[in-house]
Amino acid sequence: MQAVLFTVVALAWGFTWYAIHLQLGTTPDIVSIFWRFVTAAGLLWLGLAVTKRIKPTPLCLQPWFAALGLTLFSGNFLCLYAAEHNVPSGLVAVVFSMASVFNAFNQWWFRGIRPSLRVLLGAATGCLGVVCLFGSQISAVPQGHFVQGVLLALAGTYLFSIGNLVAGKATSHGVTLPNAIARGMGWGTGLLAVVILVQGHGFLPHISRPYLGGLAYLAIIGSVVGFMAYLSLVARVGAAKAAYVTVVSPVVALTVSSLLEGYVWTLVSLTGIILVLAGNVVIFTPSWKSRLLPSLNIVASPD
Repeated sequence: MQAVLFTVVALAWGFTWYAIHLQLGTTPDIVSIFWRFVTAAGLLWLGLAVTKRIKPTPLCLQPWFAALGLTLFSGNFLCLYAAEHNVPSGLVAVVFSMASVFNAFNQWWFRGIRPSLRVLLGAATGCLGVVCLFGSQISAVPQGHFVQGVLLALAGTYLFSIGNLVAGKATSHGVTLPNAIARGMGWGTGLLAVVILVQGHGFLPHISRPYLGGLAYLAIIGSVVGFMAYLSLVARVGAAKAAYVTVVSPVVALTVSSLLEGYVWTLVSLTGIILVLAGNVVIFTPSWKSRLLPSLNIVASPD
């Protein structure tokens, strides 16, 4: 089941890079993000209502739902979209792949769960692979935009990482994951609506077939399916391991780009794929201790 969830997230989020590309430049970013999560939240609430799975939640969890909305469904995307206006999307993908490292350290910092050397080594290997994949784009970034773009991408990635921890609190007290996500998306769209009003943007998006097609994909597959599968994976394997999907999804994105945009693979980019896959093996393949010790009826320490 873990492999299925990982594959679903990697494919769902891998295609979002192209879907976002279809929306850039036609509508203010914040309006596009607003419609993405209004649509996703509406579909999720409708599904819960039809299946009679809407459950009441304790009032004490509302701050956590609001934090979930800020970190996973609004603030993180505002930073990442803004970053793409300053640097190529490839560089944003490189920075976003650092979520696996951020999650490991946040687990250590906030929960006292020390990351294993194996997880850190696998994450570092995968991040190096993503650098190889997008090396040509990184070298072409104008110096004046580099710092601003990277800082925005780091801010968005760190908010995403914090959201992984918040999700655990939002699903406490018996709250199911769909109910928590629906409420988080509701808070996120509310926050986005306030910012839109303050900035004086209109709510009307650009109406065209590519834009609406991208919106449909981002709302249904990228948001409802992607986040449901990802947060389920976090609950099963932990935030540090689950975040490695942010390293794998750029590989899917480049594969899509090669089919739809004429991306040409090079020896360096192929080396990057090998490193990404190697990092995946390091993180998710049980160590020799975890394979050997159970056969000896010895309890191994976390690795």
